[in-house]
Amino acid sequence: MRNLKEDHKGFSTILALALIPLSGFATDVYLPSLPAMAKDLNVSASAVQLTLVFFMFSLGISQIFIGSILDSFGRFKINIASLAVFSLSSFVIALVPDIYVIYAMRIVQGIAIAFIVIAKRAYFVDLFKGDKLKSYISLFSIIWASAPIIAPFLGGYLEHSFGWKSNFYFLGLLSFLILLLELRYSGETIKETHPFKLKSISETYSNMLKSADFTLGFVILGITFAIVIMFNLSSPFIIERIFGYSAITTGYSALLSGLSVMIGGITAKSLIKKPLAKKVGTAIIIQLILVLLMIFTSSFESNIYTLVAFTMGLNICGGFIYNIILGFCLSRFSKNAGVSSGLTGGGAYMVSALFSYLFVNLYAVKSQFLLGLANVSLLLIVGIVFIVFNKYRLKHNA
Repeated sequence: MRNLKEDHKGFSTILALALIPLSGFATDVYLPSLPAMAKDLNVSASAVQLTLVFFMFSLGISQIFIGSILDSFGRFKINIASLAVFSLSSFVIALVPDIYVIYAMRIVQGIAIAFIVIAKRAYFVDLFKGDKLKSYISLFSIIWASAPIIAPFLGGYLEHSFGWKSNFYFLGLLSFLILLLELRYSGETIKETHPFKLKSISETYSNMLKSADFTLGFVILGITFAIVIMFNLSSPFIIERIFGYSAITTGYSALLSGLSVMIGGITAKSLIKKPLAKKVGTAIIIQLILVLLMIFTSSFESNIYTLVAFTMGLNICGGFIYNIILGFCLSRFSKNAGVSSGLTGGGAYMVSALFSYLFVNLYAVKSQFLLGLANVSLLLIVGIVFIVFNKYRLKHNA
């Protein structure tokens, strides 16, 4: 086992932070290409949207079980193998443009990304403690939000200039480059592995899931992120087919959406010492006001500017909530960092995948009005779940 060298720790930490948003790149870089993919592959909008849902659901399920594997067998070798698999599968998607091959590869990519992201989250728990660890954890959602900013912006130009396949060539090359850097500068960080015993692992999972505040926490994360994903799934078709703009415009719109999530995360980091209930409760109320205005204004003024403006407001609050609740969940069980990180990320992604795809198709979102109705439904659910979550959180802290 090759342990991380002390003189490589600084650059290895930069690489770890760089890999955290890889899951976002894997989803957001080809968002502007969804209409073009549907046309080129001769499939419906919902069929091509499933490529995103399959990836997210695969990523979510995998994360739930991967934490115990990483805690038992280490981080480094598994991370390297996963980067190789992700890179290869990206090239397969570009070279074999068949919707069912894409579905299969996206499922494989979800599993690979799960190993990568959970390993890198656990990396920080392995190496840092106290306030420094909290500082890094609070950075996670901010850095993760860089993907929704950069990826669709880049993807819009790649789609416009070279077609949708170029997005997956880009993902393949990017992950291969990071793989080479990881081989050179990274190493194993876990100090003490846990025996891979199914009974003890099952008990660990059971204890975590029985903690209502922890479980409800990742449900809040999932539904909050589902609001972002609903815009990502529906906006390419609204912007390009209804409003008549290009994929580049879709990329800019997604960039603003992602930037809003990052702003919310930065704001949450600056208010880290404020009471959790007051911060999150206020953000949910602001979101409800914004979405009601989104619905009301759509009856007499609906265009790309109102669509993006209201979405930005919602996502600033969403990023704010996500940062706060993520920090709570990741620090809830510090002795089993891999498992808790996996359950948090996996549970959140599964909830996001299910709710976003369900509500986009339930409301057949093709306008600002319908998107607003879907959003208000999710926000009402978030509000109810948060009230229950806070009750159990206070009970645990008592």
